[in-house]
Amino acid sequence: MRYVVTGAAGFIGSHLAEALLADGHDVYAVDCFTEYYDPAQKEENARAFGVDRIDLADVPLELSGVDGVFHLAGQPGVRSFGEAFPLYVRRNVLATQKVFESCAEAGVRAVFASSSSIYGDAETFPTREDAIPKPLSPYGITKLACEHLAYAYARSFGLECVALRYFTVYGPRQRPDMFFRRVCERLADGGLFEIYGTGEQSRSFTYVADVVEATRAAMERAPAGATYNVGGGEEASMLEAIALLESVSGRALQTGRVESAKGDMARTKADISRIGAELGWRPRTSLRDGLAAMWSWTAARVAAG
Repeated sequence: MRYVVTGAAGFIGSHLAEALLADGHDVYAVDCFTEYYDPAQKEENARAFGVDRIDLADVPLELSGVDGVFHLAGQPGVRSFGEAFPLYVRRNVLATQKVFESCAEAGVRAVFASSSSIYGDAETFPTREDAIPKPLSPYGITKLACEHLAYAYARSFGLECVALRYFTVYGPRQRPDMFFRRVCERLADGGLFEIYGTGEQSRSFTYVADVVEATRAAMERAPAGATYNVGGGEEASMLEAIALLESVSGRALQTGRVESAKGDMARTKADISRIGAELGWRPRTSLRDGLAAMWSWTAARVAAG
C-alpha cells in the first residue's frame, strides 16, 4: 500500500511511518517543521526516512496512487489562548480542511488524529465517544472543528474519514514540552520540576506503540465516519506517575509548585469499549513498562549531551 503520513517527523507520526515502512508499505512523509520546538529534534525522529517539508495550509497534497492518508500534523498543546490562537486556526483547522478537500477530490481514505481535549471536563468517566464535547482550550476547539469538517466533507463530497481521539500519548520521542519528557529530563539532570496545581490531575496515559496499532487498525478496518477513543488501560494522577517514574529510574525528583495551567483538564479516562468491539484493539503496554522505555530513551539522550 502507499500511504501519506502528515506530521511524520513528529512524535507519533515518526513511529507510525517507521511501522508502516517496516511492514513493506510505501510511505510519503510530510512535515512542516514549525518553530514549536527545535526542528533538529524532528530531524532526529525522522532519520530513518525522508520527509518533504510542506505547509499543508498552503500546499495541497498530491494523492495520485495513494491508498490512504494518516493526518497527524497539527499545532499541539492546550496552552493556546491569546496571540497563539491564529497559529492553531491555521495549522489545525485550515490545514486539515485542505487535507480533507484533497482526500475527497481523490477519493482517498483518511484517518484523522483528534484529541481527548475535545471533551473538556467530561460529565462522566470513563468517557464515551457520545459524550457532549465541551473543550476548555482553543486547541481542543480546533480539534473538534476538524471533526465537524470531516463530517461536512463526508456528507457533501463523500470523504471517507475516521477520527481517533488520542488520550495523552507518551513514549520515546515525546515532545519536549510534554509531562513525562520533562519529568524524565529532570530526573536525569537533577533539575527542578514544577508541578502545575495540586498534581492530582489524572490522565489515561497511552503508550505510543499502542496508538500506532490503533491508528493502523482504523485505516484498515474501521467504517467510514467512525470516531474512536484511543486511550490507555491505566489511569494515574500526575503525582502517582511521578512516583512510578522515580521507582523506575531509582532517583528522586526535586519538585516545586506553580499555578494550574489555563485550559488544562482535571481528569481524562477513556471508554475504549467501542474500538475494542469494532476493531479488536486494546492497549497492551502497562504504564510501568511504557515509562521504563521512556526513561531509558530520555536518560540516554541526556547522557549523550
